[in-house]
Amino acid sequence: MIELFTADTPNGKKISIMLEEINFRFKIVNIDMSKGDQFKPEFKKISPFNKIPVIIDRKNENETIFESGAILIYLGERSNKFYDSKDRLKINQWLMAQMGLIGPLIGQHHQFHHFNPGKSQFGEERYFKITKKLYEDLDKRLAISKYLAGENYTIADIATWPWIARHQWHDIGLKNYKNLTRWYLDISNREAVIKGYDLMKNGSSIPMP
Repeated sequence: MIELFTADTPNGKKISIMLEEINFRFKIVNIDMSKGDQFKPEFKKISPFNKIPVIIDRKNENETIFESGAILIYLGERSNKFYDSKDRLKINQWLMAQMGLIGPLIGQHHQFHHFNPGKSQFGEERYFKITKKLYEDLDKRLAISKYLAGENYTIADIATWPWIARHQWHDIGLKNYKNLTRWYLDISNREAVIKGYDLMKNGSSIPMP
């Protein structure tokens, strides 16, 4: 049994999707960030930076793992799925691109454009342009590769897809990027992705382009 400490965010959905894909039993522990649950001392003990998600693997000596990329690697190794040893160099590169670039920068776009419009013209323009460039770069990659790390669906796709699933917040127009749209829809049709996207079981459905 995996305990998943999470919230309904792209980083949280990465792990629920992965757990559904590998068919591991798991229990959701909701961290309500609007109420400051992430700053409670008991959560700080398992999450040094007060961030979700975190997992505790009850079948593996209560191993605790924080940071979503590290969790995906752990689960990929544990299940022997979506993290093939022969492709790991490419998978790691695209996973790190999501962790260090796609997630943080699109996250800033969310802050300025979606949550706090009108507070900083500089911030809104900067992160809109950066997010648009990320769409363009991903589209170019997916013009020559079925998935981000090659011909196989991997944890790099699982990490990146939930950020593109917020495309309605971005106001860039996912449908304008045919290769990115093809990849997005392909993943959107996976049963595990549909189930993992609705991680709080509140009827959330995947936004279509």
